[in-house]
Amino acid sequence: MLKTFKIQVGGQVQGVGFRPFVFNLAQKHQLKGTVSNNANGVLIYVNGTKEELMNFMEDILEKAPDAAIIQGHSMDEIEPREFENFSIVPSQKTAKVAIPLTADFAICNSCKKEIQDPSNRRYRYAFTTCTQCGPRYAITQKFPFERALTTMGQFTMCESCVIEYKNPKDSRFHSQTNSCIDCGIKMKLLANSGEPISVENEREILSTVARFLKEGAIVALKNTSGYLLCADATNPEVVKKLRERKQRPTKPFALLYPNMEKIREAFHVSNHEQRALESRVCPIVLLDAKQQTKGHLAEGVAPGLDRYGVMLPSSALLTLLAIETQTPLVATSGNIHGSPILSSEKEAREKLSTVADYFLNHNLEIVFPQDDSVMHFADKQRILLRRSRGLAPNLMGYTPKPSEKVLAMGAHLKSTLAFTPNGHTYLSPYFGNLDSYEVLQRYTDTLQRYTQLFEELPEVVLVDKHPAYQSTILGKELATNWKVTVVEVQHHKAHFAGVLAEHDLFEIKKPVLGVIWDGTGLGDDGMIWGGEFFVYQNHQIELKAHFEYFDTLAGDKMAKEPRLSLFSLVNSEAEVEDKFSKAEIKIYQKLKENSKLGTSSVGRLFDAVASLLDVLDVSTYEGEAALLLENLAWQYPGECIDLLEGKSFGNVPSKAIMERLIALKHKGESKAKLAASFIYTLARVVVKMAITFKISTIACSGGVFQNRLLVQTLMGMAEEDDISFLFHKEMSSNDENIALGQLAYYQNIKE
Repeated sequence: MLKTFKIQVGGQVQGVGFRPFVFNLAQKHQLKGTVSNNANGVLIYVNGTKEELMNFMEDILEKAPDAAIIQGHSMDEIEPREFENFSIVPSQKTAKVAIPLTADFAICNSCKKEIQDPSNRRYRYAFTTCTQCGPRYAITQKFPFERALTTMGQFTMCESCVIEYKNPKDSRFHSQTNSCIDCGIKMKLLANSGEPISVENEREILSTVARFLKEGAIVALKNTSGYLLCADATNPEVVKKLRERKQRPTKPFALLYPNMEKIREAFHVSNHEQRALESRVCPIVLLDAKQQTKGHLAEGVAPGLDRYGVMLPSSALLTLLAIETQTPLVATSGNIHGSPILSSEKEAREKLSTVADYFLNHNLEIVFPQDDSVMHFADKQRILLRRSRGLAPNLMGYTPKPSEKVLAMGAHLKSTLAFTPNGHTYLSPYFGNLDSYEVLQRYTDTLQRYTQLFEELPEVVLVDKHPAYQSTILGKELATNWKVTVVEVQHHKAHFAGVLAEHDLFEIKKPVLGVIWDGTGLGDDGMIWGGEFFVYQNHQIELKAHFEYFDTLAGDKMAKEPRLSLFSLVNSEAEVEDKFSKAEIKIYQKLKENSKLGTSSVGRLFDAVASLLDVLDVSTYEGEAALLLENLAWQYPGECIDLLEGKSFGNVPSKAIMERLIALKHKGESKAKLAASFIYTLARVVVKMAITFKISTIACSGGVFQNRLLVQTLMGMAEEDDISFLFHKEMSSNDENIALGQLAYYQNIKE
């Protein structure tokens, strides 16, 4: 006897072609009913026997679209209904949104073929998408994910697109972003003055842009997630010009290549790196350049570095441009120094008119602008450097406790925010440094959009303990306005809780050693922490050891001048006299004598070593000293020295490390060997602490663990010493994970 069943599927199931998939599956099973999006995911009503429905459900779970992530499902028998056929029906919003927000997807291979096929009607259409690719989060205004609730709603489909949309056998069956050159998004090419550049037709715009790039122009190009500044990466003069105009003296630029073959010609690429490059995320991946590549690319692309950030085109627009130019392009965030990526034509004209020679705009509104995600690999271990387009805003790996609606405000640098308005964790993309007014504005705009989208306000606000962090100040203001509880969470304990959360370790019985190394964070004792060892057990975190404190000098200036960290850590003026004037030495010596604020920061220790080895004395971007020091260390192929060999210690003696390095430097050891030995010593310190505390599971967090050589060295030691190292999986180890850590700490740790 036929019965009626209600099936609810939750998870990342909207904007991934799930309803067309269910429709075609129902046709195959000869079932009648309906499928629609709702606030909880995808809702199916269907008639059939219990056995038929079990087979249908099994196929749904096993054969779901690749982009779908099913997190839960239910099937209940309900009052009998009659259906004439199986159909996709309009979505009904009857409740608040309680599903993940679908991330943006890079262009799929099928769409890539279409835009290169002269016989296809989407030939050279720069905004070609289908059910499996294209912008999602970037254009979302409301949920469920329906065209009318996105910024694609302003574009009415032409007759040909409607036919595709209604055809169950078409790859664009019920594709909410469906459009073509006749009815879709329009591009505009403008000179720096604002004067339009005339082109024969829409399809020829990118040919003109490619010509400008080859002639040495800088083009501000609006991609589907925000503006990029593009230039010919083989032209030293234009790269130099871009650096000057963008006020970015040395920070590496990302490179765009047209295809995997071109990347393989220029770089060493592992299987893991290739899979990442070709994935739906389409991130920037750091790769080792082949020798001939360094001579081909402009020296100014990545000054002083042997690794380059490389990506494939994430959209039809970038695919067509890369094909037209057939040369590596600089494709860096469309912003000025310190501000977030821009997304509106008005903002771009205001902020980038002194940077770009031309503007390529289009009329699709971007609701949530995002930078490209960035990662690299230590053997098989993925290390995220920036979590953004394609990865945000969902965090599938951590299910919050449903009791309270919690907002975690995150950190001050590398800011993000986390919100749990329902049974999911929504973790924003990377924003940047909240010292910037524009970054703070983007942060608050996103927070406001989240509360509107989910129609919920938090009941608890979590902030960092540092009173001067903008995220803390704003969080306390919001908590007062909303009349809700505010809770402070110590920075490094949040780091530890974040990595515990990603590995679901809060119920583990045995202890876990937390190694939390970064640049800065206010400690419980009022000192600046950054080199701590914690132990987690039974929902409690206890500080066990740290790097010995050394004096902080000149406040935030110390993080920007590695020479100041060296000054703090050495006793002899002889080691620093060539780095300071005599007047400066007197001033800093006085500051050192009167300093009452110590730091255990491993980030600053990296700075000191970089300065000692004459790698860098004054930084132009965050993490520059550590990056250059690691680059130097990779150049040494031999056996490293344990700089603390034979020493027993409770807290790690930072000054003893420096003294040994100075002695070895005076003996004439190579700088590459000393850089490699420093990183090797840090890895040995972790193992020694694990042995001291008799703990075999070690969780690592903090920006220092973005260092590929350190992670690779630790993984090698893990096999020798029977230790298990845990690193972040879906998050970056830097302060981007603080919001998650605050949330996990609040929900799982007993003070």
